[in-house]
Amino acid sequence: MAQGTDPERGDGVGERASAHSRQASGFGRTFGALRNRNFRYLWTGTMFMWCAGQFQSIAQGYLAYELTGSAGLLGVISIGYGAPMMALALFGGAIADRMERKRLIQLFQGAEGVLALFLAVSVITETVTWYHILAASTIHGALFAFMLPARQAIIPELVDRSEITNAIGLNSAGQSAIVLTAPAVSGALYTAFGPEAVFLGMFGLQAAAVALTGMVPKTGRAPARSEKDVLQDVREGVQVIRRNRMALVLLAMAFVSTVMVMPFVQLMPVFVVDVYQREADALGVLSAIMGIGSLAGSLFVASIGSRRRGILLLGTSFMSGATLLLMTWFPYYLAGAAIMMFMGLGASPQRALKESLAMDAVDDRYRGRVMSVLMMSIGLVPLGALPLGIVADNFGARTAFAIMGSAMVVMTLTALLTQRSLREAQ
Repeated sequence: MAQGTDPERGDGVGERASAHSRQASGFGRTFGALRNRNFRYLWTGTMFMWCAGQFQSIAQGYLAYELTGSAGLLGVISIGYGAPMMALALFGGAIADRMERKRLIQLFQGAEGVLALFLAVSVITETVTWYHILAASTIHGALFAFMLPARQAIIPELVDRSEITNAIGLNSAGQSAIVLTAPAVSGALYTAFGPEAVFLGMFGLQAAAVALTGMVPKTGRAPARSEKDVLQDVREGVQVIRRNRMALVLLAMAFVSTVMVMPFVQLMPVFVVDVYQREADALGVLSAIMGIGSLAGSLFVASIGSRRRGILLLGTSFMSGATLLLMTWFPYYLAGAAIMMFMGLGASPQRALKESLAMDAVDDRYRGRVMSVLMMSIGLVPLGALPLGIVADNFGARTAFAIMGSAMVVMTLTALLTQRSLREAQ
């Protein structure tokens, strides 16, 4: 790990910053990793990237439903995103452990900007179809399969090991703050100026992300270059995970919760239109309210350090399932707005807790590959989104949400009773 002597210069981790962080408490401890300038650049660029992603989620989903009127096709579009994530994520992790991670991040962020520009031009020229959205979703999934493992694996090169949980929590908190604001902005832009305005905004955000990531200097330790080919590196990473019980448990939790909870994001446009009978700005407001809960939960994770993370992960998983059930029992917009706060409290901390526990569980040499498997779980969203979209088309969105919530509650209670290592994980 790169070591530096002055955290304000941004020269690597900074030993004095690390010592100060360990002694800090309260507000200072919660935001400790941001004292490192290199991490601040990375973190800020990540926020622009997530903001563009929120713009995409609102505009792409709502536009697709306007064009087709089919919840099932929303699931098909999700498959377009998930398939390359599943197919390429392990290779993305192996490459992140072999190449300069900063350059990989910049390359794929730039490609994301080009993709947003393509969608904007398609809308402006009135040539856009749901096939364009499917193609964009597929390319987006392929780009993220390579970018996200590199972005996560570079964090230990910039901060001290004792601050990894804090840094991941701050990433999650920043993402939650974006969820709090960006969906409402994108929903308002969509309603006022159309989807082309949202896609052009995405292009500008990705350009800013590329520039900010470019300000991160070399960390002093490039990922080790292997004499093995990429396939051998992939197999080695899988073997490491198989031998690590905690990594296996965390990955199983990630895969199951992805199938049971994440499809609700793809199906929210259906719920808003069919159940609440509202428009795109209402969807943006609900997402923003969820962001308030996500922000609070993520800041809590950033402040706790390595304490009771396992039981907290189980508790937030249970909360996610319970809130989905509440949405089906109280099918009113104002009730849904209140419930979305608790959805955020449950969903966002889960990601940060899984990532920080997984990073603690494996050696530096394999972090890119382990993170890639966690990211690969995102590709499982279509396994839930497509059949649940069909359920929503035929039996209503409330039925689909009830299935998701019930399955999540049962899974969490099963893990609580059978996985002692997770219950006791610090």
